[in-house]
Amino acid sequence: MDFDPARISYEQLLDAFWNSHDASAATYSTQYSSRIFYHDEEQRAAAVESLAREEARSGSKIQTTIIPYTAFYLAEDYHQKYYLRGSALFGEISLIYPDTSGLVNSTAAARLNGYLGGYGDAASARAQVDQFGLSENGKKELLRIIERGLSPVCPVPQD
Repeated sequence: MDFDPARISYEQLLDAFWNSHDASAATYSTQYSSRIFYHDEEQRAAAVESLAREEARSGSKIQTTIIPYTAFYLAEDYHQKYYLRGSALFGEISLIYPDTSGLVNSTAAARLNGYLGGYGDAASARAQVDQFGLSENGKKELLRIIERGLSPVCPVPQD
């Protein structure tokens, strides 16, 4: 995901972060730890303030650390498109994107991954079903998942 401050503010990004996971849960490895990265003092202050708000709201000790951004590293292949990899649709998508770089960079795979994880707008998802290159059985499976209900975790302002 690329952060574009013209589309979503850092504060909105922080809100989406807090709403998308349990930041009070301890992790067994730094690899899976909850972290907020910042690029400048303004972002650091916003992150610290948001952490304090979340701690007060939840009544729990937050395990998230706030650290300066230094570099970005892609997750290992087996973490890429996590929900998609664990679904019945992965075999079909693997035929379209046989290498990991294609899968990682695919907007279609990213959307499918989100829908399979239970996130997104159901009306948009239904309208896109025919655009993913899925078989008829794959489309039915996706529609079944969509009908279970989706949660709009990270609403991004539309153009």
